[in-house]
Amino acid sequence: MIASSKWRSPSNIALIKYWGKYPHQIPANPSISFTLDACYTETELILSEKKSEAQFDFDLWLEGEAKEGFKPKVEQFFRAIVHEAPFLNQYRLEIHTANSFPHSSGIASSASGLSALALCVLSISNLNRSLTKADFYRKASEWARLGSGSASRSVYGGLVNWGRYEDLEGSADAYALPVKAHIHKDFLTYRDFILLVEIGAKGVSSTVGHGLMKGHPYAEARFAQANRHMGHLLRLMQGPNFEEVGYLIEQEALALHAMMMTSDPYFILMRANTVKVIDLIWQFRKNTDIPAYFTLDAGANVHLLCPEAHEQAVQKFVEQELTPYLNQGKYICDRVGQGPVKLK
Repeated sequence: MIASSKWRSPSNIALIKYWGKYPHQIPANPSISFTLDACYTETELILSEKKSEAQFDFDLWLEGEAKEGFKPKVEQFFRAIVHEAPFLNQYRLEIHTANSFPHSSGIASSASGLSALALCVLSISNLNRSLTKADFYRKASEWARLGSGSASRSVYGGLVNWGRYEDLEGSADAYALPVKAHIHKDFLTYRDFILLVEIGAKGVSSTVGHGLMKGHPYAEARFAQANRHMGHLLRLMQGPNFEEVGYLIEQEALALHAMMMTSDPYFILMRANTVKVIDLIWQFRKNTDIPAYFTLDAGANVHLLCPEAHEQAVQKFVEQELTPYLNQGKYICDRVGQGPVKLK
């Protein structure tokens, strides 16, 4: 072994959704996400002497199982950054990765996986020697973006923005940054119950879905809506405006899936039990006045968000009312997390 690096990097759940992109992984609209805590990927990158004539000589294992199907996406990522990390085609690479959650189920495994890999590569690279801590994470975010747009946000903890937004200082399309605007402390301890309606690969990948925004009849209106919602969310989060923030988060989730259902070709990632769970959440909120609101990623699973003070009541509701509609009754208790960790 010549060198190695290992990182744990979290997934994230977008509150303001990005859907649609331009070449070189530039987002069509800005987005904001909560970094998660319990849902993460651990990745180790090991360098040894190269034995193949291929430009990139590497193998990838997910939880101990060789994954040839993942290699094209990783090779594409390497091609995007090799000019800054030339060792990628000078050595043999072993990538060992594992998730703490079901892969390809709408829990942004590409975000945690590719951000972890970007952090590993940057830690080994010569470039790392000249970077400040802030520049290190910014460069890792920039690289992670080239592998998966949402991965750019997983390089940081808390509330994270990606995409240029004129009223958010420092925001950029090339990388994500933590939101430094005043955010009420109760939003930084939010709980997220990830309700696993479906476990397994999605019927349509996010990459394909993003591509279908090109020429979409409602695309420009959606991008404008996301920009408006950015401003609303940042203002509302300055106080404990749980109801207004929750309503906006739900509106964003439904707008995301509306774009999928009105693209050409159209598709639906929600399932019957997704809709049933949403309806029960609405009933629960009406009956209890507890500010528990849902969001959806690009999949069938539901993220049920609530303030820390209501965690026990919401978990009781999940156990008693929602588990019959979940795959094997499974769900994940998560919260807003602190970001990646370098492992020994």
